Amino acid sequence: MEIRYAHHPEDIKTYTTEQLRSQFLIERVFVEDEVCFTYTHVDRMIFGGVMPKNKELTLPSGKTLGVAYFLERREMGVINVGGQGSIVIDGEEYEMNKRDGLYVGKGAKEVIFRSNDPNAPAKFYVTSAPAHQTYPTVKISIEQIHPLRLGETNQLNKRAIYQYIHPNTCQSCQLQLGLTMLEPGSAWNTMPCHTHERRMEVYFYFDMAPETRVFHFMGKPDETRHLVISNEQAVISPSWSIHSGVGTSNYTFIWAMCGENISYDDMDHVKMEELR
Repeated sequence: MEIRYAHHPEDIKTYTTEQLRSQFLIERVFVEDEVCFTYTHVDRMIFGGVMPKNKELTLPSGKTLGVAYFLERREMGVINVGGQGSIVIDGEEYEMNKRDGLYVGKGAKEVIFRSNDPNAPAKFYVTSAPAHQTYPTVKISIEQIHPLRLGETNQLNKRAIYQYIHPNTCQSCQLQLGLTMLEPGSAWNTMPCHTHERRMEVYFYFDMAPETRVFHFMGKPDETRHLVISNEQAVISPSWSIHSGVGTSNYTFIWAMCGENISYDDMDHVKMEELR
């Protein structure tokens, strides 16, 4: 598990491109037959990829987390972005097709990840946040979710937002998880942009062609920076940072948030004339 530390917004004003990428960008999320997690000290979010191909995989534990098992004091959200697979939670198996989601409450001891076909392995994108209470495990199929459809053709931002872990779907302590798909011909996400001081966010970009790139904008609204992102890469967004992007083609991304507030529309909007 890789550790990433928190940063003051004044510090990143001096960062080079290499420094910015090393601190906020996770360039490799999925590795065959490995659990690749990042632990960020920004609200103590853990996120990353689990890709079982030739063997089952389980969640890490031990000294890194200081607990007997991974979900002793955490909750977890998962979305499968690969082939068919399953997740076994304390003996109960949940079939996971592509874009199926799963919420797992605090206290689950044994979590096993499996792929149905090693030639088309599942890719489980995992997010986890500290939890104070146990809520039931819930399977969330993308077909069950009524998406929010936002954007305009003339603004190049038509998109569908699927809220997986959200008060409208299932209970959680502080974790929120969803997926946004841009329509063909659209390239912009969340512009005009916003911040939310009450919670951080992690973006994971996927379903991109090899040559497609997303320019992810971050930083304080009056001191913006950008990261150039390829397929299946993730970026940490502190609460003080904007999180917006534009791609060379349409793309899909998973967003995960944790913090004091679980109201999806609790945003501090930024006027376009305030961006620098």
